[in-house]
Amino acid sequence: MADVAIEGERIIAIGNLPHYAAEDIFDGEGKVLAPGFVDAHTHDDTSVILAPQMLPKLSQGVTTVVVGNCGISAAPVQLRGEPPDPMNLLGDAKDFCYPTFAAYIHAVAAAQPAVNVAALVGHTALRNNHMDRLDRAATLGEIRGMRAQLQEALDHGATGLSTGLAYLSAYSASTEEVMALAELLASAGAIYATHLRSETEAMLQAMDEAVRIGRHAAVPVVISHLKCAGIANWGRSAEVLEWLDRARKEQPIGCDCYPYAAGSSTLDLRQVDARVKIQITWSKAHPEKAGQTLAEIAETWGVPLLEAAKRLQPAGAIYHSIAEEDMRTFLRHPGTMIGSDGLPNDPLPHPRLWGTFPRVLGRYCREQNLFSIGEAVRKMTSLPAQRFGLEDRGWVREGYFADLVLFDPATVRDVATFEDPARISVGIEAVWVNGTLSYREETSTGQRAGRFLPRRSNPSRR
Repeated sequence: MADVAIEGERIIAIGNLPHYAAEDIFDGEGKVLAPGFVDAHTHDDTSVILAPQMLPKLSQGVTTVVVGNCGISAAPVQLRGEPPDPMNLLGDAKDFCYPTFAAYIHAVAAAQPAVNVAALVGHTALRNNHMDRLDRAATLGEIRGMRAQLQEALDHGATGLSTGLAYLSAYSASTEEVMALAELLASAGAIYATHLRSETEAMLQAMDEAVRIGRHAAVPVVISHLKCAGIANWGRSAEVLEWLDRARKEQPIGCDCYPYAAGSSTLDLRQVDARVKIQITWSKAHPEKAGQTLAEIAETWGVPLLEAAKRLQPAGAIYHSIAEEDMRTFLRHPGTMIGSDGLPNDPLPHPRLWGTFPRVLGRYCREQNLFSIGEAVRKMTSLPAQRFGLEDRGWVREGYFADLVLFDPATVRDVATFEDPARISVGIEAVWVNGTLSYREETSTGQRAGRFLPRRSNPSRR
């Protein structure tokens, strides 16, 4: 038990502080005061500007979001029409109005979001800016243009480069194309984060590619939403982690994971499988089908699953294609951070958007004893703070920024479901962002104190 004193934006004292006078006193007896949670994998790029109250994240105890994942980012972007798949997960063409990374930082500052924002630069976004079509490898001239934009972003504090090599918009990119971009990262103290080229049968080869890129650039690697996707790939988590641990001996490499046995993205014809339950979250062609399964839609239309999927496009989907035990194995690994991978623009989002962090604390920590509460908090705070170079954040320490969450370890849990996903979790008592009380008693206080967080010059290489 200890007192924590906050003045302005920072923690000024910790210990037995009976002589401190305070305007506001919170009694945290029986509760846990932790560093504010860092959502290591988000697609909140445009939401922090268009919906700056950020209730889906604030209500979970999240005080910092890492945006720009999976190769898609809001900046730097110059569109020549509608955003290509999967950049459309971040919004429509009107939402991409940041031709430079500096312009995005300015927009975040003007919006004053309720949470802090650290940002990766998306490889697919860069490809979109310089290529006439995305189903081929980039030329040397196009790579030079991408490098110039990436360097501008790094000069303004970008956390690193992300790729989404599994998506058709980046699948044709060569390893050498990515290496040429990643070469800029080391001198900036930045990282390389990747949605692997394959999360199914060829995932070990895809992980090997990620490590090769990291070694070539001499930078840490983060594997995004590590999973064994597809029924044919179930049961391989131990094999994958054995490979990962061998690689970690020679290359700084980690991963993030969400605590659900289902993923969500755009509707991909390559992932249509009669054995997998696929829920449609949105469809431009048939918006009335949101909430139905692909099988139900196909039956109603009297067509095969693949034909139904083609008719729905462009569309979004939730894929129940992950084995629970594999997910638990990845979640438990000491190198795993927690990332929601939530999609705030989905009208019927995956419940991970609202429930990820309380679900880890309630279901997997308290109820299933997957790890201790201290280990759960580490995965959500100090580990991502180190990985992403977040200066003076991730710990409850004197002199650190007062990003804090007070939660009840006996009651904290998620209540969002696949049928009713936009539900506030319980047990999150209060949240402070940069010393400002921003959330209390299951509601926002209306105070927004978040900011853009530039990358620390020399983040931990672990």
